[in-house]
Amino acid sequence: MLKKHMKKIKKTAKSITKKRAEVSVKKIIQEEKRPIPAALSEEEEQLIVKGPKGKLPSLLRGMKDVLPKDWPHWKKIYHTAEGIAEAYGFGYLETPVLEEASLFIRSIGRGTDIIDKEMYVFEDRDGTRVGMRPEFTAGAVRAYISHGMHTLPQPVKLWSFGQLFRHDRPQAGRYRQLHQFNCESFGAHDPAVDAELIVVAYNFLRDLGIETTVQMNSIGTPEDRQNYLVELTGYLRIKRSYLCEDCKKRITRNPLRALDCKNESCRPTLEEAPQIVDWLSEASKNYFMKVLEFLDELEAPYTLKPTLVRGLDYYTETVFEIYEDSVVEGQQSALCGGGRYDLLVGELGGPPTPACGFALGVERVMTILRRKAEENKDKVEKPVGGVFFAHLGEQARRRTLKMIEDLRRDGVVLHHSLGKTALKAQLELADKFGVAYTLILGQKEVQDGTIIIRDMESGIQEIVDQKKLKSELEKKTRV
Repeated sequence: MLKKHMKKIKKTAKSITKKRAEVSVKKIIQEEKRPIPAALSEEEEQLIVKGPKGKLPSLLRGMKDVLPKDWPHWKKIYHTAEGIAEAYGFGYLETPVLEEASLFIRSIGRGTDIIDKEMYVFEDRDGTRVGMRPEFTAGAVRAYISHGMHTLPQPVKLWSFGQLFRHDRPQAGRYRQLHQFNCESFGAHDPAVDAELIVVAYNFLRDLGIETTVQMNSIGTPEDRQNYLVELTGYLRIKRSYLCEDCKKRITRNPLRALDCKNESCRPTLEEAPQIVDWLSEASKNYFMKVLEFLDELEAPYTLKPTLVRGLDYYTETVFEIYEDSVVEGQQSALCGGGRYDLLVGELGGPPTPACGFALGVERVMTILRRKAEENKDKVEKPVGGVFFAHLGEQARRRTLKMIEDLRRDGVVLHHSLGKTALKAQLELADKFGVAYTLILGQKEVQDGTIIIRDMESGIQEIVDQKKLKSELEKKTRV
C-alpha cells in the first residue's frame, strides 16, 4: 500500500514540475516580447530549409559576391589605401556595423536621402532602434568622443575601410552593400589639413592609375548660410515649376539640399541659382582661398563648382568631390567626396572640435580598374615571378601539402593545385599564373628525398636535395 502511495506522489510531483517549467518558459518568452513559436509541420520546415521546389537561392537585390577573379583588384585597392594612409600618419579605426539609429539621424540630418530613404533601421530584441552604418563619419566621431581622443595630441588622424549599407536604387557601381575608404582628421582648423586630405584621396586614385580632377566649393559657417538661404529660397520658389517633386519639398524643409539634387531635369535651374560664395564672410573666403593655395602648391588639379554642397547636414566651409577625368560630369557619380565638419563633435556631446574628412567609393574604383584591365588586356605582358608546386602520383600528393606548409613557414609563397593529378594540366596552370619556376615532386623524388626545379621560360630542369630547396629558391628568385 505504501509503495502505491509513493508512486502516486512521484507522478504528481513530476506533473507539477513539468507544468511549472512550461509556465516559466512562457513567462520568459512573454517578458522578452517574443511570441511562443508554434510547431511547424514537416512540410513547412522543409520549405524554410530548402525553399520552394525547383527554386535556386538568389542574391538579394543590390548585394554582391566578391569572386576570386576580382580579388586582385580588391587587394590592390586595400593595400594602396593602407599604404597611403600610413604614409600620411593616419591610424586605423574600425567601428561596428550596427550603431544606435539616433547617432546617424543626429549627425547626417533629417531631410537627407540617406536618412529619409536609404538607411536600414530596425528594432533590436531589447527595443533599441538600431541602424546599419550608412557612412563612416558619424561612427568615427562617436569613437573619438567615447574613447577620449580629445586628450591625445591633436590632430587625431584616422582611416577606415569596410562595408556600409544603404537601401539605394542599384545601378552600375552603386550597391546596397558597399565599401568605402575613409579618412578623418580631428582637432585642427587649418587650411593645410583640408588640403592634405584632398591630396591623400587624389594621390590614392593616381597611385591606382586613375587620373582625376577635384571639384571645390565653400559653404561657409552656419551664420554665412542663414543670409544665403533667404536668397536661395526666394529663387527656388520663383523656379518651382521647373523643379522635381523632391526639390519642391526641399524648398521648405532644407533648401540647400536642392543644390545636391541628382535629377538631370533640375540641373539647368540649379546652375543659375545664387552662388553661396557671394554670401561668405571675409573669414570664410580667406580660409577657402588658403585651401586653394595649398592645392596649387601641391599641384592637385581642381575646378570651382558653386553648386557643390554635399548631401549631408554636418558640413561647414570646405566641401569637395573628385571625378575621373575621362568621364563627363553628370554621367557618373563622384568617386570621392568630403569636407569640413567643425560642429559635429560638439553636437554629438563631445568637446568643441574642428574636423575634416572624406569618403571614397571602392565599388566605383573597382568599375574603373575592371574597365582599364579590359582595355589593356592585349597590351599587358604576362607577369613572370613566383613559384608553382606540381605533384605526380598519390604518394607525392600526400607529401606535397607538408612541403608547401614548411616552405610557407619559411616565407616562400607557392601556387599549387592538389585537385589536378595530371602533370600537363598543372604545368598549364603554372603557365597561366606566370610563375618563373615550377617545383615537380614525383614518386621517385619522394623516395630519393629530391625535387625537380623547372625553369618555365627555358624549360631546363634540375634535381636538388629537398633539404636545400629553400636556399636554391632564394638564389633563383633573388632580385
